[in-house]
Amino acid sequence: MRFVVVGDVHLDAPFAWAPPEAARRRRLALRATLERALGLADEVDADAVLSAGDLFEHERASADTAAFLAEAFGATSRPVLLAPGNHDWHGPVSLYAWAPWPGNVTVFTEDRLRPLPLAEGLTLWGAAHRAPANTGGFLDDGFTVDRGGVHLALFHGSERSGLRLEASGKLPHAPFDAAQIPAAGFHHAFVGHHHRPAAERWHTYPGNPDPLAFGEDGLRGAVVATVDADGTVRRAWHRVAVTEAHDVTVDVTGCASASAVQARVRESLTGREGVARVTLHGELDPDLDLRPGEDLTAGALGLATLDAVVVRQGDLAVAYDVAALSEEATVRGRFVREVLAAGLDEAERRRVLVTGLRALDGRDDLEAP
Repeated sequence: MRFVVVGDVHLDAPFAWAPPEAARRRRLALRATLERALGLADEVDADAVLSAGDLFEHERASADTAAFLAEAFGATSRPVLLAPGNHDWHGPVSLYAWAPWPGNVTVFTEDRLRPLPLAEGLTLWGAAHRAPANTGGFLDDGFTVDRGGVHLALFHGSERSGLRLEASGKLPHAPFDAAQIPAAGFHHAFVGHHHRPAAERWHTYPGNPDPLAFGEDGLRGAVVATVDADGTVRRAWHRVAVTEAHDVTVDVTGCASASAVQARVRESLTGREGVARVTLHGELDPDLDLRPGEDLTAGALGLATLDAVVVRQGDLAVAYDVAALSEEATVRGRFVREVLAAGLDEAERRRVLVTGLRALDGRDDLEAP
C-alpha cells in the first residue's frame, strides 16, 4: 500500500514575527500546502492520506478552518486518517468534535492506540492527544499488537532516545523510545511533533511541510510511503510548500546612509519569494540613521515578491574612532577613557562603548550587538 503522510501543518499558526497582513498570507499558504499534499496523493495513487497531528492549532481554529478542511478532504476520494496531537488535541470543544467531516475522514479519538484494518493483513493503529499536555507514551505499559499481519502506527509523540528530545527543546509529549516500536509488534510508525524531518529505521517524522520559522533545515514536504507485503517501508519526501523562508546575511560595512543599506539588502533579496530573515553584519558609519523596522520592510525595499522581511543584527558594529574619541576633552572622551580602563573583555567593551556613545549622541535607531 502507499500513503501520503503529513505532520505539523499548524493551520492558523500566529506567525507573530510577521506584520498582520503578512501573517495572514502565511496562514493561507499553509492551506495551499495542504491542498498540494492532497493533490500529491492523487498523483501517486495513494491508498490513504495520514496526518500525524498538529494539523491545526486548537486555540486559533475557527469555523472557517473547519469549512476549509471539510472541503479539502472532501475533494479527494481517498481515505484521510487523522491522529490529533498536542496542538490540535481532541476534546468536546475541539474542531475534531464539531467540524462537518466528510465520510472519507476518520479521526482517532482515544488516548490509546486503536486498530483500523486497511487491507487484508495490514492494520493501522492510531491514537489521539486528549489534552494539550501531559499525554503519556502510547507504547508504554507493555503495549503490543493483538493480531497477525503488518502493523503501522500513527501518532504524535516525542522520541526520547538519543539526543533528539534534548536538542529539539520541545516538551516530551507522548514520549517513546525507538526500540519500543518493534517491541510492540509494529513494522513502522509515522509520527508528528518534531518539525525536523527524520527517516529512521523504525519510524518517520515527516516534519512540517511549509516553513513555520526561520532556520529550519532538512527537506520539507509530504512523505510518500510505500509499504511492502513484508512490512518494509520505502519513503520519499515531495516538496508541497508554496513559499520559502530565506536566511540571508548582508555585509553593510562602509554604508554611510540608510539608502546604501537598503540597496545592499535589496540586491541580496531580489528574485526571492516567500519570507526572508536578513542578518546584518559589518561596520556602520556612526552618523548613519538606520531604522530597520521602517527602512528594511518588504514594502520599503520595493520587493513585492516577498510577504515579509525580518531584520536582526549579527556581528554589527558602529565604526567609532575610539582612539581619537579618548583624546577629546569632552564628556564623550571621559566616558571612553573610563570604559577603556574598566578591564572589560573585547565584546563587552564594544557593547558598552557603542551603547553609551549612541546614547550621548541622542540615537536609539540601532541597538548594540
